[in-house]
Amino acid sequence: MVRPGPVSRRAEAVLRTIVCDVRRNEPMSRHVYLRIGGPADLLVVPRSLGELREAVGFLFEEGVPFWVIGHGSNLLVGDRGVRGVVVKVGSRCGRVRFGQRGAHAEAGAGLPSVARAAAGLGFAGLEFAAGIPGSVAGAVVMNAGAHGGSMADVVESVAVSTPRGWRVLRAKDLSFGYRSSTLQGQPWVVNWVKLALRPDSPASVQARMEANLARRRASQPIGAASCGCMFKNPAGDHAGRLIEAAGCKGMSVGGARVSAIHANFIVNEGGATASDVLTLAERVRDLSRARSGIPLDLEVGLLGEF
Repeated sequence: MVRPGPVSRRAEAVLRTIVCDVRRNEPMSRHVYLRIGGPADLLVVPRSLGELREAVGFLFEEGVPFWVIGHGSNLLVGDRGVRGVVVKVGSRCGRVRFGQRGAHAEAGAGLPSVARAAAGLGFAGLEFAAGIPGSVAGAVVMNAGAHGGSMADVVESVAVSTPRGWRVLRAKDLSFGYRSSTLQGQPWVVNWVKLALRPDSPASVQARMEANLARRRASQPIGAASCGCMFKNPAGDHAGRLIEAAGCKGMSVGGARVSAIHANFIVNEGGATASDVLTLAERVRDLSRARSGIPLDLEVGLLGEF
């Protein structure tokens, strides 16, 4: 039996007047790519940016603890679940509009979908993002990137909900770094992102995008249950190379295994727990550092009780 969470019945009742989709003791394994995770005390899934802003505003005002997730592509949730409220910003908050200079994408828009739509309309700049799973907001928060490009290259502005209200941040305010931004250290919730893209022929953009996708398909375990790259690349090197050199490819703990295709991916082969994944990640990190002397930092986000 799942123990009651700290969310009051009053807070839950108010949230249900704002958002129709509110679920108590919802298994988070249903909401992350790795298919692992215990129950959230309360999962709130807004159907629009209006619902998102109102729900988040209420939670800020009442001091109710909450966490925000996107599509769950780079997230490991603890086996014991998440205390408090989890707000899932999904595809229902994912409308995208294109203008003359780029795109205005709501937080829950899928990054690969936006990249494909941009290519079809003859906008360049998002070719690197075609195969990166997850939401636009999540990609901005962690400055996702691949193939020499990143979100820092295309973000013009971001609208966020904060404990003091709604505000718009320019790219220069976000202090983008390697897989980082100031959004990671603030209690802010992304609402929408404005992307500055440049015109090009659709055929040229799509050709570059397809080349990137082909490289990804050849080098990563596409279709496997994973949370993407487990570790950040250290300066001047690649985590996958260091892990493979340490002999960790194929290593397993329970239902979790280091991918035989790309050593920086840990896949759920069926029945893996968060404990399996973390134990395996620690072994990999220790063995890699023992061989190379280079420490590896987690890239995947951790949420909940482990």
